[in-house]
Amino acid sequence: MSGQIFERPDQAINVLDGEDIFEPKKYVVIMHNDDYTTQEFVVHILMNFFFKNQEEAHSLMLMVHQTGQARVGIYTKDIALSKVSRITSYSREQGMPLRLSAEQA
Repeated sequence: MSGQIFERPDQAINVLDGEDIFEPKKYVVIMHNDDYTTQEFVVHILMNFFFKNQEEAHSLMLMVHQTGQARVGIYTKDIALSKVSRITSYSREQGMPLRLSAEQA
């Protein structure tokens, strides 16, 4: 990292140049269709884990059902993988085989 160090009587402050700052890679969370997960449960997941409103959640649920999958959110890698893991665990606890994946956007 390049930058300048400014001295103050009580401490040194390192100021980074903008060229050293980068945007983290984004990952898309994809929800996949299956023959067992209910449409109501998919809407529940979209509203409670992805914070979609009723209309958005219903539209995405239909996309998953009709096309086999839908992109439901874009996050940094850690957040995307965490969502996939948490929702998969929650779905299994609820007896649903809902499948999600994350891939680089």
